[in-house]
Amino acid sequence: MNSTLYTWADGPLGTMLLVGRVAEGGRVALRSVSLEGQKGAVEVREGWVHEPAGFGEVAGQLDAYFAGRRDGFDLVFEEAGTEFQRKVWRALEEIPYGTTVSYGEIARRVGAEGAGVRAVGTAIGRNPLLVVRPCHRVIGADGSLRGYAAGLERKERLLALEGALGPALESESGG
Repeated sequence: MNSTLYTWADGPLGTMLLVGRVAEGGRVALRSVSLEGQKGAVEVREGWVHEPAGFGEVAGQLDAYFAGRRDGFDLVFEEAGTEFQRKVWRALEEIPYGTTVSYGEIARRVGAEGAGVRAVGTAIGRNPLLVVRPCHRVIGADGSLRGYAAGLERKERLLALEGALGPALESESGG
């Protein structure tokens, strides 16, 4: 079966849409995690199969993360994006729990300093795996919260959950 599978999962940030397909070994390869109201959120399409049981492992890891019992994810991801986006997304996956880095630092790590910072920001904004691939850990060089497809309030809540909010970190309404 190579159908696109989906389910809904509730969490402290709201309802999440989980989308994937069965990969080798029977695990679900996660394609996207979207939150309601998110900019560019995935929507269920005709022909997709509602399969809550297939996402048990994903939902369990998300629940443990939100409960503070897990600081990372051990999931199979479906390959997506351009080569550059995948490089940026791999850099996101290397940001340790409870820490933040700047967009400029991610650009440096992927060899896209200078004008490439904007391209890095765009790639981060297209991350299809919110929460699981920690784009919320990327902040402005001045320590301010910047852009998050699901909203800055949710980004702030994730960083607070991880203990990554310092006293000088202030939310900005832009992004």
